[in-house]
Amino acid sequence: MELREIELLLDKYFDAETSIAEENQLKMYFSSSNVAPHLEQYRSMFGYFAQAGEQRFEKTIPLKTKKRYVGWLSVAASVVIAFGVFTFINKEPQEDLGTFDDPEIALRETQKALNMLSQNVNKGVNSINYLEEYENSRKTIFKK
Repeated sequence: MELREIELLLDKYFDAETSIAEENQLKMYFSSSNVAPHLEQYRSMFGYFAQAGEQRFEKTIPLKTKKRYVGWLSVAASVVIAFGVFTFINKEPQEDLGTFDDPEIALRETQKALNMLSQNVNKGVNSINYLEEYENSRKTIFKK
């Protein structure tokens, strides 16, 4: 092979324009013993490509199978649903705690509840009075 042809093939190779046949010509040239001294630097590169192309991976790769929990998931869902249905069916009816048979007892309980509500509302009103005082003080200090 001519030296000029090899140099042209190298230029095409580095421009990524060579065909597989041309690359094989370069590999054969650089694997031979008569390589031009100024092209000696490319010998190791093409030697590596030839060697890397022949390597094979020999080890076996252990494949992990996915564990499917769909069966157990459906069993767990069934148990939860059965437990919910069982507690719903066996729930004892609760007494109606808000009614009284005697009107006088109902009046006293209503008055107690309204008294408690009134006390809590009065606490809220007192807090609003404090807020009003704060607002008035703020307005006198920070005049707009």
